[in-house]
Amino acid sequence: MDRRSFLQVTAAASSLPARLSQTRLPNGSSPPKPRMKLGTQFGSGPSDETLRVLAALGVHHICSGLPSARLDEYWSVEGLTKLKERMESFGLELLMVPLPLSSSPIERAENPAIMLGKSPDRDREIDQICQMIRNVAQAGIPCVKYNLTILGVPRTSPTAGRGGALYSTFNYAIAEQKATLTEAGSVTADMMWERITYFLERAVPVAEEYKVKMACHPHDPGMPREAGFRGVHRVLGSVAGLKRFVEIRPSPFHGLNFCQGTVSEMLDRPDEEIFDVIRYFGEKGKIFNVHFRNIHGHFLDFQETFPDNGDVNMVRAMRVYKQIGYDGMIMPDHAPQIEGDTGQKQAFAFEYGYIRALLQAVENEA
Repeated sequence: MDRRSFLQVTAAASSLPARLSQTRLPNGSSPPKPRMKLGTQFGSGPSDETLRVLAALGVHHICSGLPSARLDEYWSVEGLTKLKERMESFGLELLMVPLPLSSSPIERAENPAIMLGKSPDRDREIDQICQMIRNVAQAGIPCVKYNLTILGVPRTSPTAGRGGALYSTFNYAIAEQKATLTEAGSVTADMMWERITYFLERAVPVAEEYKVKMACHPHDPGMPREAGFRGVHRVLGSVAGLKRFVEIRPSPFHGLNFCQGTVSEMLDRPDEEIFDVIRYFGEKGKIFNVHFRNIHGHFLDFQETFPDNGDVNMVRAMRVYKQIGYDGMIMPDHAPQIEGDTGQKQAFAFEYGYIRALLQAVENEA
């Protein structure tokens, strides 16, 4: 391509958002203002450079990194307000913070007693979580995300994908079922439900009172319903389990950090089944955040791919989110590892661009 042709192509591409915003519908009205938001999340505190890059890429909606593993000055109303104001100084909006209930395995959990079911330690930990929710509300942050897990995120060795990029992979048939159990020991489905219910019955009323949405991430990945994994039954690793979860304490402030990739991993035919699952939880108002991730494979055997080359039609998925009236963040959560891509910056930039383009296209459809 010569220089003149290149400039013509890039000029046309750069004018696309403006032309989309000026599009008129057949009845002469303007398209509705986009409601879904391109978002991202952090594992730790981002640098000023990172925040400037996100603003430049149009990623204006943020889930912060963990303020602290304990209830301290970072979780105070003042500390959370400073965090929010820092994001705003870069033109970004802080819509969510993670609670210290991460996806780490129980040995590294910030508040392990909750999922170990140990009282009175779990009561103390839950009380601290509830105070964090109160402070989040007073700082003007509308949502928190969290996990209720023991196993963390089991994976087998990565496998090579497009261009030699490494895809995070899980194959149950070759997974190391370590002879020793976790420190939680053998945990039945009933035990898991008791611990989850105990937490929800105490935390959800506080979230409801202070108008803060609580978005729980599913168990990643789902495991065999009867056998579990390393002695632990993963009750939030199936669609049936997630349906039960959202009904334990019915509330408009109790729902899901809907990881589309993780839910796809629960399905035998994710390319066919995922759309009805999105509709089910979306129409009930239980999707508070979306991890927009694709996979190749199915239940117990999958790879995490780039969003455009997995088995799920992501254009169709984005249309379903629009149809159900979802108005929250759409964000990547995992990305393949590209050779030489330190910190996966290139991979995530690709995913931001992909999601932004889909949002513009789908939101402006009649």
